[in-house]
Amino acid sequence: MLTLFLQAQPQGSSSMMLIMMGVMFVGFYFLMIRPQMKKQKQEKNFQENLKVGTRVVLTSGLHGRIAQVQDDGFVIETLSGKLKFEKAAVSREMTESRFGDKAKTADKKETETEEKK
Repeated sequence: MLTLFLQAQPQGSSSMMLIMMGVMFVGFYFLMIRPQMKKQKQEKNFQENLKVGTRVVLTSGLHGRIAQVQDDGFVIETLSGKLKFEKAAVSREMTESRFGDKAKTADKKETETEEKK
């Protein structure tokens, strides 16, 4: 009986299986794990480099301007007042270099409403 099992498996199949598993792991690393780590690092650097006066969009969709930078978060100034948010809540920067004309028109609308008050 044991001789049947030994005859069924060729000699190189176990080493070939290990090589294929290794190739699959390397593929998963370069296709899934590494890009995710790179994205997290970019996001952390972005959130750490935000300054007072930068217009941002939060993950909830709220638009505002950074009024204060604190250790644990930001104070965001919106049309309805000032609100405190965690640093992780900042999704993207709403500047002219990133959004072009959209940022200009949004900034004009914001200054017009502030002048009316």
